[in-house]
Amino acid sequence: MQQVNWGIIGCGDVTEVKSGPPLYKAANSNLVAVMRRNESLARDYAARHNVPRYYTDVDKLINDSEVNAVYIATPPDTHCEYTLRVAAAGKPVYVEKPMARNYAECLTMIDACDKAGVSLYVAYYRRALPNHVKVKELIDCGAIGQVRLVNIRLYWPLNKQIQAERTLPWRINPQISGGGYFFDLASHTFDFLDFALGPISQANGLSANQSGLYAAEDIVAANFEFSSGVIGSGLWCFSVSSDAETETIEIVGDEGHIDFSSFSQQPIRLENSDGLQTFQPEIPQHVHQPLVETIVDDLLQRGTCPSTGVSAARSSWVMDKIIKGA
Repeated sequence: MQQVNWGIIGCGDVTEVKSGPPLYKAANSNLVAVMRRNESLARDYAARHNVPRYYTDVDKLINDSEVNAVYIATPPDTHCEYTLRVAAAGKPVYVEKPMARNYAECLTMIDACDKAGVSLYVAYYRRALPNHVKVKELIDCGAIGQVRLVNIRLYWPLNKQIQAERTLPWRINPQISGGGYFFDLASHTFDFLDFALGPISQANGLSANQSGLYAAEDIVAANFEFSSGVIGSGLWCFSVSSDAETETIEIVGDEGHIDFSSFSQQPIRLENSDGLQTFQPEIPQHVHQPLVETIVDDLLQRGTCPSTGVSAARSSWVMDKIIKGA
């Protein structure tokens, strides 16, 4: 392979700015086909992004002879099925996060790709995003000494549209997403912590639905331990008042601590014996692009990608342990 020619399954909102343009802006990478069930939307996307072909049939895109890698940008309930189809066609897979609805589906995907001899990547783009890379660099260089603990807080207000109209986005339909907003958002956090601090070896938690607005959990409390011995805790609530909204991750060592955010543009704060320092690396317009560039490099055998099916599955295992005790 000398150039990666991508096909996208599911050219919806996430592919407009975050993930679609990197596929044709990265060096030695091009977007040659897209698929969406709605023909008019597929045609419109293809026209606006200068994509040569569009399909309404998944298998036609997968079997397009020019497509040599496939990005699956659909909700999680189809990730496993489509990954198996792409792998059977002998083509590498880049799948959206969460990798699947549960850990068992992740293992099925990994096994299928291993047997087919194709690469499997997952869109945990924070592993390559400058602000998160900076946090890992601070940890790795010993800016806070030996890491002792991690504390996560994410409190979001009630979704007013859900409250008023009882309309349910797919992200809080467990049959589609695997759970609620916890599965959608905490997956990013756990994956980055896996990248920065190593795998989590134990996890447990409590969850409930306090608002009664939908079937999935809307509050989760968790405790977890990394293989290194670092201890972590987290509390996620998606039904607080607007004045209680907050999101922070604190990593504490024996010589300092780092505070940062996964989902906002607030600066990274490092406090140690040198005092307080802040860092705010520039975030690229297309947040997937740094990760996509590593995928292209990996496929062209000139580098490695930090986000694989194996690494991503670990976060699904952690969330299953916290929510289901599985």
